[in-house]
Amino acid sequence: MQSLEAQLRGRRVGLLTNPTGVGGSFRTTVELCAELPSVRLSALFACEHGLRGERQAGVRFEDERHPVLDIPVYSLYGTRKKPDAGMLADVDAVLFDIQDTGVRFYTYLSTLTYMIEACAEAGRPLFVLDRPHPLGGVKAEGGLLQPGYESMVGAAAGTPYATGMTIGEYALWFNDRLPRPCELTVVLMDGWQRGMTYADTGLPWILPSPNVPTIDTVRVYAGTCLFEGTNLSEGRGTTRPFELIGAPWIDGERLARRFASYGLPGAHAHPMYFSPSFSKHQGELCGGIQLFVTDPDSFEAVRTGLTLVRCVQELYPNEFQFLPPVREGGRQFIELLTGDSLVLRTLGDDDGLERIMERYDEEAQTWMQEREAYILYK
Repeated sequence: MQSLEAQLRGRRVGLLTNPTGVGGSFRTTVELCAELPSVRLSALFACEHGLRGERQAGVRFEDERHPVLDIPVYSLYGTRKKPDAGMLADVDAVLFDIQDTGVRFYTYLSTLTYMIEACAEAGRPLFVLDRPHPLGGVKAEGGLLQPGYESMVGAAAGTPYATGMTIGEYALWFNDRLPRPCELTVVLMDGWQRGMTYADTGLPWILPSPNVPTIDTVRVYAGTCLFEGTNLSEGRGTTRPFELIGAPWIDGERLARRFASYGLPGAHAHPMYFSPSFSKHQGELCGGIQLFVTDPDSFEAVRTGLTLVRCVQELYPNEFQFLPPVREGGRQFIELLTGDSLVLRTLGDDDGLERIMERYDEEAQTWMQEREAYILYK
């Protein structure tokens, strides 16, 4: 394949990246692009958490200028989630370099989705620097995002909770769904094979966002992030976000016993008590659990997360709540996270969990077949 530098020679380049955009020498993609004599880095684009990863979850921000390069840094997490024509006016090609988690509601996937649409509309080529799937990309987990439930935590209908795809593979899949696809090039990784753990790559783990500090976080994220749509703490404001789950009215030992009664493989819920330093229940002592993955091969994050939510519903029916819509008349956040109203409507039923997982398992199999056409690594 022609080298990336050769393909970008003489072009004005817009770069969408964050702190995970680093090379093997720990030099950032911003630095490397700025030093290419044949390329002019003309704009930067920033997704949630900012170009430097300095902003907490959900914090909106506006455009700014890079203090060293004196070029615009366009916010894609403020008043706009998608680049407009003005932002691409001085850009001949767009470069994307961000480490993903492989989970639908991690907003970087949505930002890439919107950038693909923008490049297609503006006639700009897009180059995606592929990066490893943190968990190997062998498994995917349903259910699929339904039309009408698209949002910043799920931009493309038909996407499952956990894609089992690299960021480049996902880009190929989504681009192929557009009536007029963009000119897309995925720059392949050297030496990566499906099934490799992140540790196997020898690459440093750079925090993709403030609340995903370790691979342990990534393992549980597709399931425990569902607690963002509830009145429980999902561990934000602690040193183990998405592994710690709790609330001031929960007895940790009781919740751990109830979860154990479901006998899920590869997972252990240990009673824990914690006080978040920010976010939900800030400064309050919360009872709850810390979720441990005891066998990654058999662990199912989505089934585990939904089971934990069901356990809290069973034990604390008067205290537990799904959060109301942020905007009047809008959808509840749990609907946006799960991709439809199924969990909201049925998880509380006696057989709700079983019915949800039966559908999710079928949808995961459908997705595994669909993704085959876009798999770049074996």
